[in-house]
Amino acid sequence: MSLPSVATRPIIYGEVLFDHFPDGISVLGGAPFNVAWHLRGLGEQPLFIGCVGDDETGRRVRLAMSDWGMDIAGLQTDFGHPTGSVRVEYLNGEPAYAILPDQAYDFIQTRALPDLADVGLLYHGSLALRQPPSRAALDALISRVDIPVFFDVNLRSPWWRQADISYWASRADWVKLNQDEWGLLSSPARHIEAEAREFIDIHELRGLVLTHGKAGAQVLTAEGSCYQVRPAPGGLVVDTVGAGDAFTAVFLLGQLHQWSWGQTLERAQDFASAMVGIRGATIDDSAFYQGFRSAWGLG
Repeated sequence: MSLPSVATRPIIYGEVLFDHFPDGISVLGGAPFNVAWHLRGLGEQPLFIGCVGDDETGRRVRLAMSDWGMDIAGLQTDFGHPTGSVRVEYLNGEPAYAILPDQAYDFIQTRALPDLADVGLLYHGSLALRQPPSRAALDALISRVDIPVFFDVNLRSPWWRQADISYWASRADWVKLNQDEWGLLSSPARHIEAEAREFIDIHELRGLVLTHGKAGAQVLTAEGSCYQVRPAPGGLVVDTVGAGDAFTAVFLLGQLHQWSWGQTLERAQDFASAMVGIRGATIDDSAFYQGFRSAWGLG
């Protein structure tokens, strides 16, 4: 694919890694990378900012990005740490992750950040913020650009602290959590919407996105609105890894194209439902994405 001309491209910041499955298959992933990959497939020109090691897997990342038509200007190389690696296991049908320490994505450098012209939105997760270098680089990014910030919370034990989540939420405009993550940060005795409203107020957010797996998702806004969506029944489920990333990519697409909340949630859910019907968190089939682009009037 050729790179399109986009006036307000999204910045996607964070980890790129390989998920290693029990059957020996390795799949390129990492929540931010998955989001960037989907956005590119759907016709956007995301600026992915991350870091790989000076190793064979790092070269595989660069090659995959180039082949997919992604801009590699923001992909750094760390010569002292390996490209990210995660072991995926399944517990009661749900994915569990064994995440290694001191990976290249922990050491994104402020001094190597790319040009930030023509950007309109900044997405980041929480896993890549384990080490001071990557935290400092993200702080610098947020300070340099006056654009909406979307914080995708990915709580992976033991790599998170509630104080850090609160700090990054306070620097964001939008926060997204899945139902398990929300359960770790909230009180089970309180009504979910009341506590969500309080979370929005405390962190001065534009809104909160909560995903609930088979039960769909909801968006609560600072203005007091609540929008919900549920997946169509009977869909094929092969692999739920990355379903939230698929949903997030289309949510961001809706922000970039100023879709209505109804359109945004319906399309995000449809795309996520399609992704769980295939193996892995991404797919390198442009025809898969073209079907959605055509249906949504994106060319």
